[in-house]
Amino acid sequence: MDYQLFFAHYWWVFVIILLVLFYKFVLRVFFGMVIVPENRIGLVTKKFVLFGANKELPDGRIIATKGEAGFQAKALAPGLYWGMWPWQYGVDMQSFTVIPEGKIGLVLSNDGAEIPTGAILARKVDSDNFQDAEKFLVNGGQKGRQTAYITAGTYRINTFAFTITIADMVIIHENMVGIVTTLDGHPIESGQIAGKYIDGHNNFQDFDTFLKNDGNRGLQPTIVLAGSYNINPWAIQIEEVPMTDVPIGHVGVVISYIGEDGKDLTGDSFKHGNIVSKGQRGVWMEAFGPGKYPINKYTMKVELVPTTNLVLNWANARSESHQLDKNLSTITVRSRDGFPFNLDVSQIIHIPANEAPKVIARFGSMNNLVSQVLEPTIGNYFRNSAQDSDVISFLSTRKERQSSAKEHIREVLEEYNVNAVDTLIGDIVPPEALMKTLTDRKIAEEEQKTYQTQKMAQEQRQGMEKETAIADMQKEIVKAQQSVEIAQRTADATVKKAEGDANSLKLQVDAEATATKMRANAEAEATKARAGAQAEATKLNASADAEKISKTGLAEAEKIMAIGKSTAEAYELQVKAMGGDNFTRFKVTEEIGKGNIKVMPDILIGGSNGTDGGINGLLGMKLMELMDVKKDTKLDNPLT
Repeated sequence: MDYQLFFAHYWWVFVIILLVLFYKFVLRVFFGMVIVPENRIGLVTKKFVLFGANKELPDGRIIATKGEAGFQAKALAPGLYWGMWPWQYGVDMQSFTVIPEGKIGLVLSNDGAEIPTGAILARKVDSDNFQDAEKFLVNGGQKGRQTAYITAGTYRINTFAFTITIADMVIIHENMVGIVTTLDGHPIESGQIAGKYIDGHNNFQDFDTFLKNDGNRGLQPTIVLAGSYNINPWAIQIEEVPMTDVPIGHVGVVISYIGEDGKDLTGDSFKHGNIVSKGQRGVWMEAFGPGKYPINKYTMKVELVPTTNLVLNWANARSESHQLDKNLSTITVRSRDGFPFNLDVSQIIHIPANEAPKVIARFGSMNNLVSQVLEPTIGNYFRNSAQDSDVISFLSTRKERQSSAKEHIREVLEEYNVNAVDTLIGDIVPPEALMKTLTDRKIAEEEQKTYQTQKMAQEQRQGMEKETAIADMQKEIVKAQQSVEIAQRTADATVKKAEGDANSLKLQVDAEATATKMRANAEAEATKARAGAQAEATKLNASADAEKISKTGLAEAEKIMAIGKSTAEAYELQVKAMGGDNFTRFKVTEEIGKGNIKVMPDILIGGSNGTDGGINGLLGMKLMELMDVKKDTKLDNPLT
């Protein structure tokens, strides 16, 4: 190894070593030089005293303030010091005390005056945040746990004199409150459960001000709201609890356990408890509306009272969400005839907001109202009511009994500042044996109704079938009536045709006669010149022939006219003799018979609609006989 080369490169290391040795053995020993780095303090211990009277510390003290031997109150700040010979002084380099953010430093003094009897914490003295231990001791600082603390930061603390403990800040979260209990102070006054209201302590962060203003030890009426606080846990304990929530549809009646005795605001008419002003001990007249409130649950109580309609059920396994009726059950009653039976009842009540304090002052809670008033009142009413009737009557008069119960319960609850909105009788369960009897009876009644209904249905069905048959026959009757009408019209047409034929024939004969006469006259005129005699004879013969033909035509026409007239007169006489309808039927039958057409059954019997069925049947048989005769023989009578 080339030592010369090494020394040439690292000569400065040897210089440092020499300086350290020089400081350690020369400056430190011969001149008492001490260098305190900038990030430390020097804690001094004096080993002995060469001169002076103060050689020893007073009894009970461990920190020297007047040059006595021992731990020195005054520490060395960063810097250069002389005269601190190592054989007389020991200097320990101590790091600064650092309190992180969100923390506080709790201070325990290792020396100082005795804490007064009854106190558990040492009072605060001016000592530059415990960085000047000498000043702390000279100003009367007390030994033990300190009310004061140091907040986040860096401090030159003499750890010979003080012991620092890091603690968390107190954090009260949103919608929470901190209930405070102090561990030091004056005793709570007799008759009170919490201390007095003390001002100026900045939410208990300045505990010395709290003590100076005669604060009491124990539960405090003041609460701490949401936030972060530098609170000394040796002096104060914080319990974080939720804020008191008064939901919509309710009011919160405040019962205060602390404060002065207040004057009753209800007057002489209300003798069930004191209702006092806000801040006094008792039930407050002013109730809290819906919202959230920072309430100390140990010094006051908020009793929730529903202000909407409240339903309570006397029914097994059924209760409302408010759970006030969870201990109520179906009411068992006994009837006059000795049958026990169950019935369910629902009671709707309403408590006005301005009456809520009176209800709480009288009963203490809504549960007490239910158990002490509603349950016995409603249960006993229905038990008494059931004893006045048998089970069947009770069931049949349910509506009337419900109305009566509503009125009775309304009158009773008005005396307790409660409005009865409605009383409802629910399910009624009679005894099983009686229920079976009623069921059997009802089944029999329903069966009887069923049989009656079926009977009526059968009768209606028979009537329907009868009407259906009549309707079916009605078609044939209508057809027959239409045939009769056709025949009648045919007969009328025949008469008219006969008259027309006679008139036509008469006109033809007259025309022929006239023509013949004209031809004869023409023939006579044509042959007149031939011969006088012959013409005269011919004229006479022609005249005779014409006369003959004229007479013959007139006779024939008169014959035909006489036949038609006699036929019409015969029809008229037959109509008068037989009647218009009967003659028409006769002619229709005759015309049908000519065609051998059967337009009706062999037997037609009617009369179900109230007419004379026998006559109709005989008329039908008579028509059949006439039709049979027509078939067998041909009458020579022109009318047939």
